Amino acid sequence: MSTVTIHEAKTHLSRLIQRALVGEEIVIARRDQPLVRLEVISSQVPARRFGGLKDLILVMDDSFDNELEDFQEYAPSPSRAASRATR
Repeated sequence: MSTVTIHEAKTHLSRLIQRALVGEEIVIARRDQPLVRLEVISSQVPARRFGGLKDLILVMDDSFDNELEDFQEYAPSPSRAASRATR
């Protein structure tokens, strides 16, 4: 980690940016007090990993597939479902 003053940062900004791009941590300070960190912004979107959440759900209740009582009025009635099946 390199610490530079504000004056040095203004004078040598392009050099400091190059150093940060290769991975060096640059801290800009006022006198001896660190104020900010010069950091590279990653423009690359992280690659998606298939199966990354496979262990997220460990247990699912047996009632998961049961119909919800709140939605009974929206569910098709058995007689309408049977008439649609015969069409």
